[in-house]
Amino acid sequence: MKATEALHRQGQSLWLDNITRGMLESGKIQRYIDKYSVTGLTSNPSIFDAAIASGDYDDAVRDLAARGQDGEELFFELAIEDLRRAADLFLGIHERTSGVDGWVSLEISPLLAHDTEGSVAAAKALHERAGRSNLFVKIPGTAAGLPAIEQCVAEGIPVNVTLLFSADHYRGAADAYLRGIERRVAEGLDPVVGSVASVFMSRWDVAVADVAPTELRDRLGLTVGLDIYRAYRQTLDSERWQRLANGGARPQRLLWASTKTKDPDAPDTLYVHGLAAPLTINTMPGATLEAFFDHGELGDSLPADGGDVDEMKAAFAAAGVDTEALAAKLQSEGANAFVDAWHDLLARIEALAASPS
Repeated sequence: MKATEALHRQGQSLWLDNITRGMLESGKIQRYIDKYSVTGLTSNPSIFDAAIASGDYDDAVRDLAARGQDGEELFFELAIEDLRRAADLFLGIHERTSGVDGWVSLEISPLLAHDTEGSVAAAKALHERAGRSNLFVKIPGTAAGLPAIEQCVAEGIPVNVTLLFSADHYRGAADAYLRGIERRVAEGLDPVVGSVASVFMSRWDVAVADVAPTELRDRLGLTVGLDIYRAYRQTLDSERWQRLANGGARPQRLLWASTKTKDPDAPDTLYVHGLAAPLTINTMPGATLEAFFDHGELGDSLPADGGDVDEMKAAFAAAGVDTEALAAKLQSEGANAFVDAWHDLLARIEALAASPS
């Protein structure tokens, strides 16, 4: 049995963190579903920036531009077309799991990361425009994003909360989700609204690569992941959640994102075998998925009580790593990186639209 199938049987969903039109048309995504146990897909501005740069969209961009579309409108037309096709590929999984799995994700403009009302309006518009029941709208878990997430969940819009880095970030996302579900229950509405909380892993180790002592190298991401998983299990064990579950609600699942190993000296599946846990998701780029399929090894499931996480956190603190401050820095940098990718993407589209075929 391949490691991907074994991990899936252990109870973790494997999602692909990539999409291009070429992958759809060549059948590559379908092959990942059939052979690699992939049950969902995520995207972000950086992924689409790279996809547009691949040349797969040159004719489509020029065609839409000739019809009078430009900028964000043109981009979302391209992205929604791709994600509709991907959502249809995963629809069978979505129906078989009664909506637990089989999702795809589309992110709102990263320029709205600090705009609550704008985020809600964009999420509602994109979800309606996409017209797929198994499509998440991605909203960052920033200070302005959290009330937008609550409002969207309260209105029944499935949300992928992105740009989370720490246990505190996760708790904020979980609280926003729970508030949204509680509002639905109070209004007598269906409490089942899909959601995931996406926490970014590999950037932690990149951030401390020059300061962490040798014995702690490439261990901060997994330490933070264990701390987040403990918070996740505490949320699921809370009376607050259990009251909602008793009324038919479903949990917001925890999703591990940014799982490509950045250190060439570390295992290329570090953030896959090191983050195995049931009722969670690991979304990974194609190279990481291929590596885990080829030579991955299944790790033990993360301990619900966090195991030795407090000792590991203390070791990093003793080495001068302030994880709370670093989490805020990583979230801010992540939001800025998506803005940069967004500007690059729109500039690329503009250049393509103006170029001869």
